[in-house]
Amino acid sequence: MNKVVKNAHEAIQGLSDGMTLMLGGFGLCGIPENCISAMVDTGVKGITCISNNAGVDDFGLGLLLKKHQIKKMISSYVGENSEFERQLLSGELEVELIPQGTLAERCRAGGAGIPAFFVPAGYGTEVADGKEVREFEGKMYLLEHGLTADFAIVKAWKGDTHGNLIYRYTANNFNQPMAMAGKITIAEVEELVPAGELDPNHIHTPGIFVQRIFKAENLEKRIEFATTR
Repeated sequence: MNKVVKNAHEAIQGLSDGMTLMLGGFGLCGIPENCISAMVDTGVKGITCISNNAGVDDFGLGLLLKKHQIKKMISSYVGENSEFERQLLSGELEVELIPQGTLAERCRAGGAGIPAFFVPAGYGTEVADGKEVREFEGKMYLLEHGLTADFAIVKAWKGDTHGNLIYRYTANNFNQPMAMAGKITIAEVEELVPAGELDPNHIHTPGIFVQRIFKAENLEKRIEFATTR
């Protein structure tokens, strides 16, 4: 039951070229920065990243983009990364933009074993291109499919040696549904405690979904952008 590994490099063993990855976080909040740095070091390439956003130029997924390690981004918000913009406009990067709520639900559905569902978001826009449309009670809906990944890589506030996880505030947004949807789920945590120390009523992701866990080092609390006056 002890799922603890030494560090990020050990945690991402088996991750190889061409895989599909889910990476948790919201903006720069709750991103698995240690595992991202380890992926930069390994030089893995041709990966498809499912993530709410693409980081910024010098942090988060922006580091992988800079090294041209990402083949495709499946995202919701990508407005803070100039390298992402450059690669998209030049045709170097494949991009699938998904409404934010739909992205979260597609991850949750994949983790719950739900293959597809209908949502109204995106009807009448480019998001609907090529998708089945059905009417329910006078309203039009699009068929969307659940998402899964070879690896789901998440960041939690606290975790125990059995892989049970607790997230904090905004970091819960995508980490929780993604943790359920990976064939292998890796969790980097700010605080790692022995099994039994976490209050069961506060656990967001049960350890059954997590295969590897480690205590993160070199934690950075970056702000995506600052607004001042």
